[in-house]
Amino acid sequence: MTTYSFDSKSLFKDGKRWFPIMGEIHYSRYPEAYWKEALLKMKEGGVDIVSSYVIWIHHEETEGQFDWQGCRNLRKFVQTVQECDLSMILRIGPWSHAEVRHGGFPDWLLAKCPDARNTNDERYFSEVEKWYKAVFAQVDGLLLKDGGPVIGVQIENEYGHCGGLTGEAGEAHMKRLERMARETGFDVPLYTATGWGGAVTAGLLPVMGGYCEAPWDPRITEIEPSGNYVFTYERNDHAIGCDFGLGEGITFDMASYPYLTAELGGGLQPTFRRRPVAKPKDIGAMSLAKMGSGCNLLGYYMYHGGQNPEGKKTTLEESRASGAPNDLCVKNYDFSAPLGQYGLANGTYGEIKLYSLFVHDFGELLAETETYLPDDNPVTPENLSGLRTSWRYCGCSQCGKKRGFVFVNNFQRRKQMATHRNAVLSSAEGSGAGVQFPAVDVADGDFFFLPFNMKIGSGLLRTSLATPLCKLRNEREAYVFYSAAAPAGSCAASQSEAVPAENASGGLYQFEGDAPRGCDIVTLTRSDALNAHKVSAGGKEYIIITDADLFQETCGGKTRLHFQSSKKTVFKSFPVLDSVPGGFTAADCGNGFTSYEAEAEPAPVPEVSVKKTGETESMAVYAVSAEPWSGAAEDVFIDISWTGNCARLYEDGKLIDDVLFSGEEYPWSIGLKRYGNRAHSFTLEIDALKKGGELFLEKWPDFGTEAALKTVSAVHVRAFSETVIEL
Repeated sequence: MTTYSFDSKSLFKDGKRWFPIMGEIHYSRYPEAYWKEALLKMKEGGVDIVSSYVIWIHHEETEGQFDWQGCRNLRKFVQTVQECDLSMILRIGPWSHAEVRHGGFPDWLLAKCPDARNTNDERYFSEVEKWYKAVFAQVDGLLLKDGGPVIGVQIENEYGHCGGLTGEAGEAHMKRLERMARETGFDVPLYTATGWGGAVTAGLLPVMGGYCEAPWDPRITEIEPSGNYVFTYERNDHAIGCDFGLGEGITFDMASYPYLTAELGGGLQPTFRRRPVAKPKDIGAMSLAKMGSGCNLLGYYMYHGGQNPEGKKTTLEESRASGAPNDLCVKNYDFSAPLGQYGLANGTYGEIKLYSLFVHDFGELLAETETYLPDDNPVTPENLSGLRTSWRYCGCSQCGKKRGFVFVNNFQRRKQMATHRNAVLSSAEGSGAGVQFPAVDVADGDFFFLPFNMKIGSGLLRTSLATPLCKLRNEREAYVFYSAAAPAGSCAASQSEAVPAENASGGLYQFEGDAPRGCDIVTLTRSDALNAHKVSAGGKEYIIITDADLFQETCGGKTRLHFQSSKKTVFKSFPVLDSVPGGFTAADCGNGFTSYEAEAEPAPVPEVSVKKTGETESMAVYAVSAEPWSGAAEDVFIDISWTGNCARLYEDGKLIDDVLFSGEEYPWSIGLKRYGNRAHSFTLEIDALKKGGELFLEKWPDFGTEAALKTVSAVHVRAFSETVIEL
């Protein structure tokens, strides 16, 4: 049986230091029929641990009547996690928040226990015990000790920060919940608790968070720049949960626990009052800042978006009408996550995959390192002129040198950073690393990390201006890098190439002595790296680059690659595949890569029409008609460019989706697969966006002479084909 543990520095898996990637998906917010595909896409993105709330109100809306069917089938979901060869942490509450009605508490519970979390009353604990037992019954036999995927349990959420007791009473509350969970049967190696904002953790493994903005903030102005882009020993994000009341500091001894995250915002969920947009580099730079600050687990909330399920008595979203601080969409929980509510990857998926590919091959080394912040490192996000750097390093028993990585972040969301030309990255006195890199030019918005004293085959890479991505373990090893830092007076690589190590660019790679022979250096452009996938098949490893959505599965000892694209499927590979897949043609790219192009044309696009059918001062109504689409398409997306406040989509009088306006450059993408490939007649309602309305938008539309806007400006349709090849 695989073993898991931790010390003050990192997690361990089977006795080795482990730097995993964790991603949140809420099974009860996603259709059961597509769980496996969603999980395989998460795995392809680098997720090792799937985390999910078990949301009480989704399962026991009526007291004593549990619903574990359909999208609420927790047992089937955990079994699917196991089928996909992933691990899992269950967040069993009892309170979740999760932008759910009452934070996940059923209405009947609050009627019986109005103080709920704010008490150590046995009447409340007795109700929680019933809930824990009901959850355990669903996962009994699926814990790690039984050969299952569940390796951990999170108790409560933000307890003592967003509600709950503090101090000794709060510690006692959390200890009681942990004891109750263990006695119920949750015998797992990892017990976690969220630790930000003064939350109490009661000796559980604390996990931290960080978001690039705060859509829950009650203000409708630009807020302070996020401290999550600064390298710091501080683990706390003071902005999380500020609508509930800000906790202070940290309640646990940081020197006793590793720096792990469970809630790095993979995106942001807009509210009616505040609608910031998380862009790919917002998440990529924040992730890098956390790694450079010593983090040894990147955990994303959300990694996969979804939709609120149907309630039996009420809608299930967080709202001010139910006593919450914010109003949110009734259905939509897209979260601008790396994988959206309809399963489509966005640019953030590629950004954070850069880190997951890296830690899967080099994470044991990174988790071993110490973190050193130079004395002149900027300590506040308001400092836009200083170059932010961090060093992570450890000793090497073989070469006797310090080895590790330097991190550079010149990105601050929605701010312009100073340009740094001819910047020399040099380990400051006291770090013990004794390293100096060739000069680089660091532009506004750049962020990257670079290795020093890295073993490459039989050689030693003293410094590199390219960032390691992964390693291909074939008869002839290959080390894959991508060009992210610009050598001074020059540019990052403009073309990907694979060459023997001795022929690698001296401007990017500086070896100690002669370059090693018998291995290859693959240098990708950053754009190619964003589309890169590591594939293992037939005892060989490949780097495959494609702008299609790609995920893998193993069937009967064979590796199947699923390409989903609205265009003709094209990919390139290093090394060359053993044979050309059926239905493809191959061509040598001349730079070490081989290109493969599918012969089949993409699926035809069905006709979609939009017609305004009614309008009042406060709302416009449109009829959206979609023709049936053929089996040649895996999914069809309708992209609606619109302007308004909130839009709602109905079919047969039933609300099936809704969305908040965040800017004219962000169309509403609606996937039709879950609604069937038949003809559809939707009704679209758009509420008016009033000029000068009391809400925050990053960019307001041009109202011209209008006092309010409620229009559809364009509709675009994309048909996605799926091409499967077997290696």
